Amino acid sequence: MTVAELAGATHVHSGKVRDLYRLADGNLLMVASDRISAFDHVLDTPIPDKGRILTRMSLWWFDRLGDLVPNHVVSTDVPDAVAGRAVVCESLSMYPVECVARGYLTGSGLLDYVATGEVCGVPLPPGLVDASRLEHPIFTPATKAALGEHDENVSYTVVAQQIGDERAAELRDLTLAVYARAEQVARERGIVLADTKLEFGARPDGTTVLGDEVLTPDSSRFWPADSWEPGHAQSSFDKQYVRDWLLSPASGWDRHSGEAPPPLPDDVVAQTRAKYVEAFERLTGETF
Repeated sequence: MTVAELAGATHVHSGKVRDLYRLADGNLLMVASDRISAFDHVLDTPIPDKGRILTRMSLWWFDRLGDLVPNHVVSTDVPDAVAGRAVVCESLSMYPVECVARGYLTGSGLLDYVATGEVCGVPLPPGLVDASRLEHPIFTPATKAALGEHDENVSYTVVAQQIGDERAAELRDLTLAVYARAEQVARERGIVLADTKLEFGARPDGTTVLGDEVLTPDSSRFWPADSWEPGHAQSSFDKQYVRDWLLSPASGWDRHSGEAPPPLPDDVVAQTRAKYVEAFERLTGETF
């Protein structure tokens, strides 16, 4: 993974998609790359414009959530080399938990439910299937895993033990409030927001702040509302197209082999980019 050198900025960390730099004033520069990950691998093939789409979408959502929780964005005045794909943000003390809200049952939540009848310790009624809408959205946290490892679903009790009862309750309530707002906005635009992952941090004065990205196709499952039908996997506005190709005979890749995935064909790259653009344009009403 190669990371760009930026004048006046010191590289401090790279995740699967984002590169983080520290600026001279103590703020951070968060750059969204065009990298894409699948099955805990960062693929060799980038998706053109993905970083710009994720950045614009996060900024759009931050504007619509400001009355619920403050966010980490300080400025969009960034170096020309990363214009459109970066923000200047506060340096926060991030909580060691992925805050996930689920309004529909799918993914790892479905696997937990099939095995135990619960998701992260939350009991659910019998008879639910893939893509079932839950009676009430639920908070299903996960531990933050190191790069290349799986996040692990945990119970609310584990989170409370990690960060304290008061802070755990605050993160749960904020996560569910953000999901409720976003789910309504998405539904009005013909999109089902199945679930989303949020990250929060604390300012020096203890104020909880929404950080990282928010409500993008990388951190959320978006489905077309007009084709939603419980009982099977749904069409989605995210990297599912990449996952499906990697698991198909066409890729020739065995995800359990320990080997890195092969490069993506041009048509898979184009279709994946189109999915990200469509999600952005349908949600925001703006043209990319």
